[in-house]
Amino acid sequence: MAAPTTSDVPSNPVEHTQVLLRRLEQNGMPTADAEEAATLAAQLREVVRFHDRKYYVEDAPLIPDSEYDRLFHALYVLEEAHPELQTPESPTQRIGGEPLDAFEKVAHPEPLLSLSNAFDAQDLRDWYDRCRQGLAGVLADDEPLHLSAEVKLDGLAVALTYEDGRLVVAATRGDGQVGENITRNARTIRSVPLRLSTPPDDGLPLPERLEVRGEVFMRRSRFDAFNERLRERGDAPFANPRNAAAGSLRQLDPTVTAERPLSFLAYGVGPAQGTVPPTQSATLDWLTRMGIPVSSQRARFDDIDAVVDFCEAWVDKRDTLDMEIDGIVVKVDRIAYQEVLGAIAKAPRWAIAYKFPAREATTTLRDIEVNVGRTGAIKPEAVLEPVHIGGVTVSQATLHNADYIADRDIRVGDTVVVKRAGDVIPQVVRSIPEARTGEESPWAMPARCPSCGSAIVRLPDEADYFCMASDCPAQFIRLLEHFAGRSAMDIEGLGSKLAVLLAEEGLVTRLSDLYDLSKDELLQLEGFAEKKAQNLLDGIEASTAQPLHRLLTGLGIRHVGRDVALRLVHAFPSLEALAEASHESLTAVDGIGPVTAESVVDWFAVEENQSLVEDLRSLGVNTERQPEEAPPEARGDAASPIAGATFVLTGALDGFTRKEAKTAIEQQGGKVTGSVSGNTDYLVRGQNPGSKLQQAQEREVTVLDEEAFRDLLEQA
Repeated sequence: MAAPTTSDVPSNPVEHTQVLLRRLEQNGMPTADAEEAATLAAQLREVVRFHDRKYYVEDAPLIPDSEYDRLFHALYVLEEAHPELQTPESPTQRIGGEPLDAFEKVAHPEPLLSLSNAFDAQDLRDWYDRCRQGLAGVLADDEPLHLSAEVKLDGLAVALTYEDGRLVVAATRGDGQVGENITRNARTIRSVPLRLSTPPDDGLPLPERLEVRGEVFMRRSRFDAFNERLRERGDAPFANPRNAAAGSLRQLDPTVTAERPLSFLAYGVGPAQGTVPPTQSATLDWLTRMGIPVSSQRARFDDIDAVVDFCEAWVDKRDTLDMEIDGIVVKVDRIAYQEVLGAIAKAPRWAIAYKFPAREATTTLRDIEVNVGRTGAIKPEAVLEPVHIGGVTVSQATLHNADYIADRDIRVGDTVVVKRAGDVIPQVVRSIPEARTGEESPWAMPARCPSCGSAIVRLPDEADYFCMASDCPAQFIRLLEHFAGRSAMDIEGLGSKLAVLLAEEGLVTRLSDLYDLSKDELLQLEGFAEKKAQNLLDGIEASTAQPLHRLLTGLGIRHVGRDVALRLVHAFPSLEALAEASHESLTAVDGIGPVTAESVVDWFAVEENQSLVEDLRSLGVNTERQPEEAPPEARGDAASPIAGATFVLTGALDGFTRKEAKTAIEQQGGKVTGSVSGNTDYLVRGQNPGSKLQQAQEREVTVLDEEAFRDLLEQA
């Protein structure tokens, strides 16, 4: 194979990539001719570095992983065949090396200072006033003091030193004066450039020596996957992303660090031999041009009021990021002004950290109770010593399932860490074994349903235990509320409190009893007068004409939400036909998998459920497919599953802005709300979904990815 000469190499890196891939495909790699191998290795290093930057720094990959792997493998083979071609900054040198006996100490040329904290808007304004006072001799009274602000990562601070654009030292913050040399570990982090790119001609060449300061962290999504791998191996999971990042970066064996999904974002520079930009905001732009990743969640402001708005807005938006942040760092933007202001003790005067309200707290786990959901799922719930978290007093929290409790060795009486993220249900994160007194007791799932006393079972491949009794009171109250809800039969006036009342008074013990209610019976209930009773009866009567997919949704069959119900009704013209459907005919329906099919078959196999369907039909409830529910081929279009439905959006969508997605839903008669509730029909999940995803899963709301959301819009 003839290696491309300089004149053959395209200036466009993407085109260059394709040229190299084609030549590798056609001719393989040279291993004998040293000059030819050296030329190809240099070009492969350039291309692999380019794609590393696009993937790990800019989060905008341009080629599939398979093509990247071919390029990387080609470079690795070349350098193995010609060891003299290896360079310290080659992408192949990120695999680690021999384990260390201990970390060397590194003295920082300038201290890595900590930050003073602000806990509210007044603290920020007081800091701003102090800065203006400190700059009284250089800043006119009517001159704006520009500020920069960026999210504060909850990671591990490090300093990267580059000489002539090459990474030579990486050190932890340590005590601010002396840190640990973690160079070999830092070199394994893909988002840490081993060699800086030369900035465009902007008058600022690469400094001879430059210290870049930033945070090593682990993204939430990668942390969850990493912890899952640890559990599969039988290893203890990490408590949170910060602990995982710190533990990974301080491994004596760099090959272990290389296997950990670490990331890096810079927040500024330290000492430099050479010219640097005059402002913090320009410095971050400059670092980006050199291939160093920085946060995109940053901005420059002309006054403190705008900064306060920025900080307070991020309190509610923090869960939209795929990284843990615990505040906003605000800095005087101009470097010259920073130098005038100087520092006090261990913190600069020119910067401050606006800290978010705490979302974690420790408290005592008094007890573990279990609740029964409408599908019979038995969920454990923590009863806590009340604790104040993020402005809310928390006395109960979810424990998810029995495996969650066992994996974390959570015991009754433990001191536990409780987390409240945004508007999600509080959850117990972990126990603190070191605080145990010996009086704590392990917990086990009860053998019988706390509501009806029936034996509970754990189905294959399920995390939850279930009560299988269809007459279980706890299940029925939730089922009745669901049946009457907006996404199902939409019975006006029948909400949570009335569902409990009707069930507890024995007036409604199965769904069909709703359609046998009389006015006299309702008037005997507390709070009911003539008009209220008649309105409820009118709402119940109106529900008999609801389309079949709404009835199917309301029956509470596991895995059958609104979207699945529409698909089933498109395929089967009546509830009777669906009841007779086989597992094979169900899985033949587009979008119906084997688990859902099994759930439908099992539900209709229960004699009590068959009786319920017949009773509903005989009481006048519609059990036939309506014309508007006809299959697409019969109508020329699809029934709209959006009209009347309530949506919640979370995460970033590729093809829509949040406003565009909201408009698309509203144009089809749907509604978009900001939080998940019992009335939510769909959660649309984008990239890096926030805590609303967990809420939706716990409430058994139908979750749509972007592709499924597009399909739904096309049906509409």
